[in-house]
Amino acid sequence: MKTFKILPLAFLLLFITSCSSVKVTTDYDPDVNFTKYKTYAFFKEGIDHVKLNDLDKKRILSAIEQELNAKGFVQTDSNPDLLINLVTKAQEQVNITTNNNYYGPWGYYRPGWGPYWGPTNTSVSTQIEGSLYVDILDPKSKTLIWQGIGTGVISNTSNMNKREKRIQDFVQSILSNFPPGAKK
Repeated sequence: MKTFKILPLAFLLLFITSCSSVKVTTDYDPDVNFTKYKTYAFFKEGIDHVKLNDLDKKRILSAIEQELNAKGFVQTDSNPDLLINLVTKAQEQVNITTNNNYYGPWGYYRPGWGPYWGPTNTSVSTQIEGSLYVDILDPKSKTLIWQGIGTGVISNTSNMNKREKRIQDFVQSILSNFPPGAKK
C-alpha cells in the first residue's frame, strides 16, 4: 500500500531525468481521417484525475499545446474536433548485480582464500520507471482515435530548467508521430 502512495510522487520524477532515453509507442485507428481535425481542447475531467503535482501538470499541458500548435492545430474551448487526455503510471524495478572478484595465481590473497577465487559482491538497486499516456479522443463519437505512450526511467534533480527541457523533449517524442501519415 505504501508503494501506491509514493507512485504519484515518483512519476513526477520521470520528467526530471535528463540523460535517460524514452521509449515511445503509438497506436491509432486506421479508419480515421486525421486531416479533418483542426481544433483541440484538453479533457479537463480526465486531466484532473492525473496524479501529478499542479506545476508538472501545467508543464506537460504547455508542452502538448506547443507541439500541437506547431503542427497547425488550434486550441479552442467551444466544440473542439479533438480532446486531449493524460494518464500516468509508475512502477519500481529492482536490479541485482553480482560480481565475482577473480584473483589469479599472481593476484591478491587473503587468509582463507585460495588461488583463482575471491569474494562475491552483490549490489541491489531500485529505480522507478514511469509512463505518460497522451490519449486523443474524438468528442463526437467519444472514442479513442490515437494514443502515444512514453516510458522512461525516473531520476531526481532540483534544476527547473532541466525539468522543463525534459518535459518538452518527452512530449515532443510522444507527439512526433501525430497525426499519423503527416509529413515530417
